[in-house]
Amino acid sequence: MSTVPANATQRQFDVIIVGAGLSGIGAAVHLQQQCPGKRVALLESRAAMGGTWDLFRYPGIRSDSDMHTLGYDFKPWRSPKAIADGPAILDYIEETASEYGIREKIRFQHRVERARFSSAEACWELEVAVGDGEQEQRATFGCQFLLMCAGYFNYDHGHDPAFPGEERFQGPIVRPQHWPEDLDYRGKHVVIIGSGATAMTLVPAMAATAAKVTMLQRSPTYVISRPARDRLANLLRKLLPERWAYAITRWKNTRLQQWFYRKTRTQPAKVREHLLGLLREELGPGFDVDRHFSPSYQPWDQRLCLVPDGDLYAALRSGRAEVVTEHIAEFTGHGIRLQSGKELPADIIVTATGLELVVTGDIVFEVDGEAVDFSQCWTWRGMMYSGVPNMANTFGYINASWTLRADLIARFVCRLLNHMDRKGLEQVTPTLRSDELDMPARPWIEGFSAGYLQRVMHLLPRQGDREPWLNPQDYGSDRKILPAVSLEDGSLVFSNPGAMAVDDAQGQGDQAVAARRAGAAS
Repeated sequence: MSTVPANATQRQFDVIIVGAGLSGIGAAVHLQQQCPGKRVALLESRAAMGGTWDLFRYPGIRSDSDMHTLGYDFKPWRSPKAIADGPAILDYIEETASEYGIREKIRFQHRVERARFSSAEACWELEVAVGDGEQEQRATFGCQFLLMCAGYFNYDHGHDPAFPGEERFQGPIVRPQHWPEDLDYRGKHVVIIGSGATAMTLVPAMAATAAKVTMLQRSPTYVISRPARDRLANLLRKLLPERWAYAITRWKNTRLQQWFYRKTRTQPAKVREHLLGLLREELGPGFDVDRHFSPSYQPWDQRLCLVPDGDLYAALRSGRAEVVTEHIAEFTGHGIRLQSGKELPADIIVTATGLELVVTGDIVFEVDGEAVDFSQCWTWRGMMYSGVPNMANTFGYINASWTLRADLIARFVCRLLNHMDRKGLEQVTPTLRSDELDMPARPWIEGFSAGYLQRVMHLLPRQGDREPWLNPQDYGSDRKILPAVSLEDGSLVFSNPGAMAVDDAQGQGDQAVAARRAGAAS
């Protein structure tokens, strides 16, 4: 794929979107539809669009939620399978980019390394590495508004804990994030370390041809099965116009997601027993559900793993796969020795040990010459940060499909930009008001104990104890609030440094700088 489009000489834009994955392509469409006069570019570090769905190529890669909610709000998901595989999702993203003319706006192999904001000019200056390897060059891009859609995990490597004796193992040790295309596991004994969505996807996919697949976990995870095909969605698509059918299915699925999540908060013990009861019915009386699928935490304190059509259960019942719940003592030449002394034979070991999260695309940020420490910033409705002007960051829900929030954030950014254009304003800075300076600081997300998030919680922005300084995890509430929330409540400070002041812009600009410094000091 070409590294740069035909208009490669253009370096100044109104909006730059960082990332051309599911969120970035969607954001570009929203901007094109709602802010048609804006000059928009997408900077993508990799050589292809698709993000997660182009990067991950391991067997069985699929969505962990239905595509009627993981899909865009403006483009119906047409496939009969609601729980879709990775290639189908990538096709959907690429089709969207082509259908809406977004592909030519993407600069591939453009990795943003540093972003500097100047209040005097109300613009961002981006230092970008262009190309790859020996061909890599440096370029500078500029924009008024920066929309981060770079995802939340490190694309170079996942969470990779060191295991004693790894060097002794004589077979391949495979990381799912960088799956070898030529890996042959037919007739082999495979041990998969982990119990998250990746491991539970790999087990049934590999068990189809491997001699035996063992999922080795330190502790259990909640799992739930649902049909890969949504029968109601497929029926509605036959009876109604496509967009009506999609909208109804999306409404139905989001309501069910929210209802179930609320039940896990209000009646966790009842939900737990229901989930474990379903497992006992699927796996039969001879399977030790309490040991292997009964976590120490309550449902939705971490994400549930989705098992489409019970494929994991079928692999376990067949004997082609097994679950072992123990701690690792060391790797040996031909497998893994457990702390109990038992040794698991392995020809191949797969370390599905999770993701490594990064903050705002692992980019170094500066505002007026001062480095931005995001851990000292306050989040404005989970998308903007105190003291950081003209920037929004897309971070989805932990309890619902990512794209639900990505669409809402993109639409809000369009509304914000149009408001600024109408008022003749160039800069917007989330700023704590005087009565909010002593707010107690709370973690970025509460009530979610997943290790991949807890490992970086100290690096993430803080939330307060009142709106708008909250990071809500409630799609139903966001869907009602964000399209109508006031932009003039004082928490967003607008200014126009490059032209005549609007509403005493100089005073507001001084207030923004002072608040940013006060926020960092606190």
